[in-house]
Amino acid sequence: MPDWSHRHLLDIKSLSQKEIEYIMTKSDFYKKSLSKGLDLSHVLRGKTLVNLFFENSTRTRASFELAEKHLGANVFNISTSLSSITKGETFFDTLANIESLGADMLIIRHPSSGILHQWSKKVNISMINAGDGMNEHPSQALIDLYTIREHKSLKQNLTVAMVGDIVHSRVARSNIWALSKFGITIHLVSSKNMLPNHIKQKNIKFYTNLKEGLKDADIIMLLRVQKERQALGFFSSFRDYAKINGLKEDFLTYSKKDVLIMHPGPVNWGVEMAPRLAQSKNCVILDQVKNGIAVRMAILDLTHSAINRKQNGIK
Repeated sequence: MPDWSHRHLLDIKSLSQKEIEYIMTKSDFYKKSLSKGLDLSHVLRGKTLVNLFFENSTRTRASFELAEKHLGANVFNISTSLSSITKGETFFDTLANIESLGADMLIIRHPSSGILHQWSKKVNISMINAGDGMNEHPSQALIDLYTIREHKSLKQNLTVAMVGDIVHSRVARSNIWALSKFGITIHLVSSKNMLPNHIKQKNIKFYTNLKEGLKDADIIMLLRVQKERQALGFFSSFRDYAKINGLKEDFLTYSKKDVLIMHPGPVNWGVEMAPRLAQSKNCVILDQVKNGIAVRMAILDLTHSAINRKQNGIK
């Protein structure tokens, strides 16, 4: 495998298939190490990692924090509601101050799409994108791909049905990039006003009928209703949304028998999927959560290695 050269992880779009495979292999190592109870605290010992979340998070923030602590990092969480941001401090000043305090890496979630790409060129601190607006959520896509890889072979001719609020979803965008790099067929399924109209790729098909979109699917990837990003008028009520995009138990008959049901969380039960599907053998949502720690450990390790090589003048 080639050395990892990315000092930041800002998107999936810029990664190659081989680089993604490298992350998968590294994630295998960390998942096995965690299951054996191995001490991994030497990897980031003495390094300071800051989690800066401008939006609410449970799974992503907790997963990153656990990954950081498993690797031995000094972890510092900044609550934006208690920071100088509420006094008018700019985003750039916040980053500059964190860097001046000696932080080695910044894991950041921000509501503005693309802002991390802009500021990553103006600071020396390494940045990992934990979700930027409607743009991308790279670590979640890597977790989803890793979970698919655990249950299926990425070398198969797989079909993923991506269902729900696609147009507002950063998870959808990152997954479209990741899945496409492996030649996986993608069915984008939603009402017409929630389907992106700018995507034109041979491996992507569009459906406004859920039953048709689920046909022959190996994976059903449900998406959360993005209430915080939607303008009014996309759907009249949650009941209306559920009628169009909600996954019901009997709908699984339209997909393959061993179909995987995935969701990045949090799930709006009864809206995006029927509650009883959580107990289905097809549901791997908690596998996604569990895999999040190992995959994010791999991301942190590889990014840290790239920083070290740059500091030591190694290409």
